Amino acid sequence: MKTYKFTIVIEKDEDGRYVAICPALQGCYAEGTTEKEAVEHLEDAIKLHIRARRGKGEPIREEVGTSKITVTL
Repeated sequence: MKTYKFTIVIEKDEDGRYVAICPALQGCYAEGTTEKEAVEHLEDAIKLHIRARRGKGEPIREEVGTSKITVTL
C-alpha cells in the first residue's frame, strides 16, 4: 500500500461554504459547511480519484514542491 501526500487549498465561497481543492489532482475538490467537513470530503474524493486513475493505468502525479508568491498591484 502506497502513501501519498498532497497539498490542499481551502477557500470560503460567497455562500459561506468551504471548498477544499487538491491542485495536483486536476478536478479533485470537495465542499462542506465547515473547514473540517470539506477536508474530510476531500480525503474521500482523493481516494476515489487515485483508485480511478490506477484502474485506468494512469500515473498519479506527485508534487515536487510548493511555494507562495506575493503580487502587488
